[in-house]
Amino acid sequence: MNLLPKSSKEFGSVDYWEKFFQQRGKKAFEWYGTYLELCGVLHKYIKPREKVLVIGCGNSELSEQLYDVGYRDIVNIDISEVVIKQMKECNATRRPQMSFLKMDMTQMEFPDASFQVVLDKGTLDAVLTDEEEKTLQQVDRMLAEVGRVLQGRETEWLFGMDEGRKQLAASAGFRRLITVALHRGQQYESMDHIQAELSARVMELAPAGMPAQQQVPFLSVGGDIGVRTVQHQDCSALSGNYVIEDVQGDDKRYFRRLIFLSNRNVVQSEARLLKDVSYKAQKKRKKDRKKQRPADVEDFPAAPGQSIDKSYLCCEHHKAMIAGLALLRNPELLLEIPLALLVVGLGGGSLPLFVHDHFPKSCIDAVEIDPSMLEVATQWFGFSQSDRMKVHIADGLDYIASLAGGGEARPCYDVIMFDVDSKDPTLGMSCPPPAFVEQSFLQNVKSILTPEGVFILNLVCRDLGLKDSVLAGLKAVFPLLYVRRIEGEVNEILFCQLHPEQKLATPELLETAQALEQTLRKPGRGWDDTYVLSDMLKTVKIV
Repeated sequence: MNLLPKSSKEFGSVDYWEKFFQQRGKKAFEWYGTYLELCGVLHKYIKPREKVLVIGCGNSELSEQLYDVGYRDIVNIDISEVVIKQMKECNATRRPQMSFLKMDMTQMEFPDASFQVVLDKGTLDAVLTDEEEKTLQQVDRMLAEVGRVLQGRETEWLFGMDEGRKQLAASAGFRRLITVALHRGQQYESMDHIQAELSARVMELAPAGMPAQQQVPFLSVGGDIGVRTVQHQDCSALSGNYVIEDVQGDDKRYFRRLIFLSNRNVVQSEARLLKDVSYKAQKKRKKDRKKQRPADVEDFPAAPGQSIDKSYLCCEHHKAMIAGLALLRNPELLLEIPLALLVVGLGGGSLPLFVHDHFPKSCIDAVEIDPSMLEVATQWFGFSQSDRMKVHIADGLDYIASLAGGGEARPCYDVIMFDVDSKDPTLGMSCPPPAFVEQSFLQNVKSILTPEGVFILNLVCRDLGLKDSVLAGLKAVFPLLYVRRIEGEVNEILFCQLHPEQKLATPELLETAQALEQTLRKPGRGWDDTYVLSDMLKTVKIV
């Protein structure tokens, strides 16, 4: 029986595949290799707990054999109704958790970031039968859909948009740049090990004429290399899957991090662990507890609140935001007079907690849209509420709009801080969401800020045109605008005030920062000696 098409173009035809599987029947047809030939690679890069999508599954036994060795969360799609019906009938009883769906891979019906792995064994070749424009557009649609449904950085503006990729290549300083996403579940000892594994494949993509011994530099984005222990993992209805992990820093100190897996290379919150919380002791506790619980449970809780060094701010942008308090008049008195703050975006709670602990007269309202984050902050990052610090579970937009609509009875804050991320990675601005810098909303912010107060915003924007627009919009509402760029990061901290006459020249600003710092450094304050407020303000520029 001849199942081959008359021309390669038929590989892209639904009718061809319907006839193919009708004639082939239920006997498996393996393109490019069997499970036994491929399992070494598949097991290395795919974890049993991960959600796997197989595109163009046909009647291959690959998914069935993966399922039988423990990969239970597998979804298979194909454009052939005939083969999907066959595979459903074959697997309904023996493999009830595995699903087969008739679906076009160029128009998938799954939500964004639905899978950790997309597996293709020959489908791309079936589509890419020539280099005609129509064919290439079909391939682009396929790969765009694969990127959309994956839980990774592929859909971020920097990697997924033409302008972002151009900016990435320009910043790297090379004409040809290859991006490779490292699997979060894999353990990589060092960059040398990664380079050794990838070098041969990278050289296959080298331009013609490049010397065979040419050295190709490898650059890293994110901190996925090194010692890491997952303490807890869960799923939030608003933020999706997340992990709490302890990682070892360059100085051998350990840090606790909150990571959203939809944006896995961005550290949402970070706190330093106290030195007396021995990592070996934690591993011993983990080993002891493993004896008392099911083998598939990996996380183990450390003592909440006892392991976190609350005096230390890990994030440079948080340090800069705290330094912005020096813009208030008479900063040396901030420890003696009431100070009202509104913080939008709780995360692990380190920013409001730092203010609470170091400014004894401060009263803080923290707003967080995701109730899961309050649980995370409390259980894993040593956060706690008090009579001076309250957390409000609400959308920051709605909360501030409600306050602004309170008329003369509305509260006024000396300091308003925004440290809230966007859930849409395709935008050129990942912090804050665009709605937080719209003119109408900024007017609401203005209405609840005291006349001499300061509005502090963490801005993460790679799209230069969009950033210019944001700065112009802020300046229209807050005439006095300072910008502090965080070295080595995309973050920029914006300090916004209402009256130009509040402007402080750099020497005066540094002087007020030093006065505040001297007060905070008094014995018994628990101030971290490595944190120099004035250093955070040396590079501030006025827009």
